[in-house]
Amino acid sequence: MTTSALPLRVSRSALGLPILVGGFIAGLLDMTSAYITFGRMMPLGIAGGLIGAAARHPSAAHYILGLAIHYLIAFSAATAYCLAGKKLPFLREHFFVCGLVFGIVFFLFMNLVILPLSAYHAMGPYTYRGLVQGLLAHMFLIGLPISTSLRMLSK
Repeated sequence: MTTSALPLRVSRSALGLPILVGGFIAGLLDMTSAYITFGRMMPLGIAGGLIGAAARHPSAAHYILGLAIHYLIAFSAATAYCLAGKKLPFLREHFFVCGLVFGIVFFLFMNLVILPLSAYHAMGPYTYRGLVQGLLAHMFLIGLPISTSLRMLSK
C-alpha cells in the first residue's frame, strides 16, 4: 500500500512548479492587458464581482481583494489544465494548439458561467471588438503560458 502513495505524492509535487509559474505568468499578462484596456482601477471591478456595489467606494482593501481574486482565478486555471495534462498527455504534447483552445474554453467559462453568477450578474450585450479582444487575450495571455509551463516544467 505504501508504494502507491509515493508515486501519487511525487506526481502532485511535479505539478507544483508548472502551476505556480503558469498561473503567475498568466495572471501577470492578463492583469497587464486589463490595466491597458480598462485602466488602473480594474482590480476594483474584479472585487465588485464578489462584494457588489461596495467596490464602487475605492479602498486599498478592495483593490487588494481584486488582485487576490484575479490571481486565485489564474492559479485555478493553471491547476485545472495541469491536472488534466497528467491524465491527458496530448495536452502536453500538443501544447500550442491545446493552450489556445484552453484559452477559448476559459474565456467562455468566465463569461457564460462566472460573470453571470457574480454580484454584478454581468451578461452581455457583447460587442464584436470586445469578443475578439477577449478571446485573443485569453488564448495568448492565459492559455498559452499555462500550457507552455506544463510542457516545459513538468516531468
